[in-house]
Amino acid sequence: MSIEVRNITKRFGGFVALDDVSLEFPTGELTALLGPSGCGKTTLLRVIAGLETPDAGRIYFHGEDASTTDVRNRRVGFVFQHYALFRHMTVFENVAFGLRVKPRGARLANGEIQDKVYSLLKLVQLDWIADRFPTQLSGGQRQRIALARALAVEPKVLLLDEPFGALDAKVRKELRRWLRRLHDEIHVTSIFVTHDQEEALEVADRVVLINRGRVEQEGTPEAVYEHPATPFVYGFLGAVNLFHGRAHRGQVHVGDTVLDAPEHADAKDTPALAFARPHELDIERYSPGAEGIVVRLARSLPLGPTVRLELERDGDVQLIEADVPADRFRALKLRQGETLVVRPNRLKVFVDGEATKAGSAVPRVA
Repeated sequence: MSIEVRNITKRFGGFVALDDVSLEFPTGELTALLGPSGCGKTTLLRVIAGLETPDAGRIYFHGEDASTTDVRNRRVGFVFQHYALFRHMTVFENVAFGLRVKPRGARLANGEIQDKVYSLLKLVQLDWIADRFPTQLSGGQRQRIALARALAVEPKVLLLDEPFGALDAKVRKELRRWLRRLHDEIHVTSIFVTHDQEEALEVADRVVLINRGRVEQEGTPEAVYEHPATPFVYGFLGAVNLFHGRAHRGQVHVGDTVLDAPEHADAKDTPALAFARPHELDIERYSPGAEGIVVRLARSLPLGPTVRLELERDGDVQLIEADVPADRFRALKLRQGETLVVRPNRLKVFVDGEATKAGSAVPRVA
């Protein structure tokens, strides 16, 4: 089932949680709502579910206006971050709960309920713990049971609010892959909220970045990562270095360093923000006349096949981060305190009008 939200606005007192948001969620797609805490992503999820009423705007399920439809009639499955399982019920009874409380005329017979519950437990690969209680399960198992319970009522839409936020990193990664495989099998229209950019890029078909109640950008994971539309998007999607400078006739001046910015050939001494990710910086030892930004190696952090270099620049309290292959780092025999030169091999520049675009405040970056 497709979902469309049109011009949704929601306020809590003087705080604007959603500011004229319009989005479409195609049938069978897995969409991530991504953004910092307080940006409005969970509020949007709750509005779609019917748990919050918008101050303005409409919600459409498969082309039909569902704005005033009661939450019980929206056929929405909701999975919360903290599982919300009934502690006094077994795994089996937790999953069966939604089926047992249906109106008598719509309720399945006990044998059919049993068959359906075991089918769902097999789907989430936990049919072997049907008789256990939630307190006897791991966090990852509880979250899968919560998902099975949401699927039991055959929702047309599945909504997940930070579904893996309470789990440790290893379990989170395993469940992300599992959720992607499960979605490919059941193809129910799904929307999940997260503030973890890696999670969104790895799992979703489409990513919607939200900031201060407004949509900054939407697109495939590849599109939003490779072609960020605003400084906020660039700064939010992973580690990034931010340089303040001025753009002038196809170049950006960062201190005494001049870098190419051909996309801004018409700019004339305009304030600019320049972004480069750690792997987009080339490193070499300093020598007189070397072109680039002069830095001092403050620290090196081995990260498996790469080494992250933390670099200090005179007069700048913010570190520059650069990633180099581990074998190259060993070959260079770089030492702490050594003077180096960095130069971006790829640079994204936003000039003043773009950098101050409404809603695109830059988060703290590397």
